[in-house]
This record gives sequence, C-alpha cells and structure tokens, in this order.
Amino acid sequence: MTTAASSATTATAAPAPKPLSLGVIFLTLYIDLIGFSIIFPLFPAMLEYYLGREGHGGLLGWMLANIEALARLTGGGGSYIPVLFGGVIGSLYSLLQFLFAPYWGGLSDRLGRRRVLLVTVAGIAFSYLLWVFSGSFWLFILARLFGGAMSGNLSVATAAVADVTSRENRAKGMGLVGVAFGLGFITGPAIGGLMSGYNLLVHHPRLAVCGIHPFSIPALIAFACCLLNLAWIYARFAETLTPEARETAVPRERHPLKALFSIADLRVRRSNLLYFVFALAFSAVEFSLAFLAADRFAYTPRQMTAIFVFVGFMSIFTQGVLVRKTVPLFGERRVLVAGVTFFMLALFLMGFAKNQAVFYAGLACLSLGSGFTNSAISALISLYSSVDEQGRVLGVFRSLGSLARAIGPVVGGLIYWRLHPEGLYGLGGLIMLVPIIMSLRLPQPEK
Repeated sequence: MTTAASSATTATAAPAPKPLSLGVIFLTLYIDLIGFSIIFPLFPAMLEYYLGREGHGGLLGWMLANIEALARLTGGGGSYIPVLFGGVIGSLYSLLQFLFAPYWGGLSDRLGRRRVLLVTVAGIAFSYLLWVFSGSFWLFILARLFGGAMSGNLSVATAAVADVTSRENRAKGMGLVGVAFGLGFITGPAIGGLMSGYNLLVHHPRLAVCGIHPFSIPALIAFACCLLNLAWIYARFAETLTPEARETAVPRERHPLKALFSIADLRVRRSNLLYFVFALAFSAVEFSLAFLAADRFAYTPRQMTAIFVFVGFMSIFTQGVLVRKTVPLFGERRVLVAGVTFFMLALFLMGFAKNQAVFYAGLACLSLGSGFTNSAISALISLYSSVDEQGRVLGVFRSLGSLARAIGPVVGGLIYWRLHPEGLYGLGGLIMLVPIIMSLRLPQPEK
C-alpha cells in the first residue's frame, strides 16, 4: 500500500526544472552584443548626415562646438572631430550604464535574473525602435540615453553565470562571457558596415516624414536582434536564483561609487578598483588604435578591419580555450597577474613598434592580456562575494567598467595628441604596475 502511494506521488509530482545551461546565457549575451555594436562603424557617416540635415544649430551644434574646441586643444585638427564625436556618443551611453548597472544588478538579486533581463532587453529594444525613427539628432541622443539606462542585462547575465557554475568552474564560465563579447563585437560592426549601404530613403523618400533616415536598416536589425533575444529569454531562460537567495539579498546603494565602498569585503573593493584602472587604460588604447595604425603604418580602413578581427579571434581563443586550461592549473589570481603583465607588454610593443611584426606581436599580447584579465577578475569578484549579492557586486563591477569606457577615449585622445603614441602607450604601460602590485596582494579564493 505504501509502495503504491509512493509510486502515485512520484507519477504526479512535477518534474524538476532543468538547470539553465551556459549555452543559453552565451546566446543571450551574443545576440545582445550584436545589436549593441552594430552602430560602431556608422558614427562618421551619422555625423555627416545630421550636419547636412540640421547644420550647426541646436543640440548638435552645441556638441560640435565643444568637440572642436577640444580638438584644437589636443592639436588633433579637423580629422579628429568625427572620431571624437563617436567617442562622445559612446561616452553618453557608458555614463548611463555606470549610473544604472548597480541598480539592475541589485534588483536582480531581489526579483530574480529572468524578470530583470526581460525588462532590460525590452527597454533596449524600445531604444533601438527610437533609433529607427530618429531623423532628428535630439531623438537619436534620447534613444542612446534610454538604451544606456536600460543596459543592465550584461551584469545580470554575468550574475546568472555565477549562479549556475560551481566555484571551481567560475573562471571558465566568465571566459564564456568573454567569448560572447568577442564574437558579438566582430559580428555587430560587420553587419553595421555592410548594411550602411542600404538606405530606405533612396527608393522611399516619403518615409523621411516618419523620421526614417539612412541608418534605419541597421537600427531595424538591432531592434530585431533585441526582439529575438527577448523571445529567447522568455522561452529558454529559466530562473537561476533560488527563492532563499532572493529573500536574503542585500539592499542596494543608489549611488554607484557609494555602492562600491558599501561593499564590506576589502578583496572585492580592491578587485573593482584594480579593474577600473585596467579598463581605463584599455579603453584609451582601444580608442587610439586606429590612429596609431594609420599614423605609423598608413593603414587603410580595410586593414584596420583586419586588426580588429585578429584581436577579436585572439580574444575568443584566449577566453574560450586558454582560460579553461590555465585557471585549474594556476588559479585565478596568477592568471590575473599574467593578464595584466601581458597587457603592459602589449602597450610597450605597440607604442614603440617600428615594423608591423612587432605591432602584431603587441596586438597578440593585448588579446592575451585582456582575455586573461577580464575572465580572472570577474571570477575573483564573484568568488569573493556571497551567493545573495552576486547581482549587486557584479553590477558595480560592470558599472565601473562603463565609467572607464566613458572617460578613457577622451583622456586617451588628449594624451595621444599632446604626448604622441609613445607618450600614451608608455605612460599606460607604467600605470599597469599599479594593478600588477594590487593583484599580487589579492588572496586566492577558497573553493
């Protein structure tokens, strides 16, 4: 009788939910980053379009007047203005990320990853829809600001990786996040550049009344990527945070910098500050790379594309293969030290390269350095933190990265045109001694 009742109970019991796989999170991030990076190759042409449409008046005129003043200050001249324009637009997005990433991360600790991802991806989709119809510059800026404010999905998805990986495999999981970044930043700009040649207004000029512009097709593709991601998350992204962890979540601090210093664990604070210094240098170098290659080796846009593809695939190999092999052997802390050291070497090689072989050796070290550093530091921060505050802590981590990406391009440009590439890259290499010393003082986490 007992056996029969037990059998009946087993037969009627709901099956246990299938754990969320890293593959689901990977595709979530990959689709998101394709849509995010589609806009990158379009900035110079967008500046030309809005200038032709609106002239030097209004919001665009005010921005350009300040950009031109900064260009004269740096000695970069008129050729610097289109690139700095792209840097300023990117900085606006990153600043909103800086302000809101801790909020979304903390909210996901209390409400769960899936619900917050659905809200943020839907918000980003709306920002791309605004971009589709942003025939006026102010509407385009509004779309970028709203998209930046809603872009908490990266920190939330990274927290989900921490939820579904064991402590021993945490760095491998974070390496998969890096692979998604690398693939997304290769695919997105390629699609944006390819689709930039298709202008709806050529065959349908009346659509301009609705705000359609020459870049509406790339915007539509970004919007479609977001809708696809939203459907994918709704159908396949199971909640990764247990109800018990949500009940014990730590209340969030509203101010991002206060959120950093409100973290009790000194190891987490040091790791975040270490990452900020690294990300600041990396974003400054990334921004100036096109200028360095053009000035020193007369690279064409096609050759520059080859550089970024090379760096992208090297980063994918580093985070998808090498990180998975080295962390179990040496631990996250040693891999972090190696990553920052590789990056320092890359800066000296690229900054003082006199031939393309040395330059590409520097690019290889750059990929190794960023791949090892990003995977190891995100894994360390996650391992140092308790289960109930993964979203909040990783939100602060992503927020500081956004702040670095907002500051780095402008600061890097100023130093580049004042001190030339040797000055920027040499100074960056020396500054890397700070995160190297900081990483040597970090303890290896218990597992």
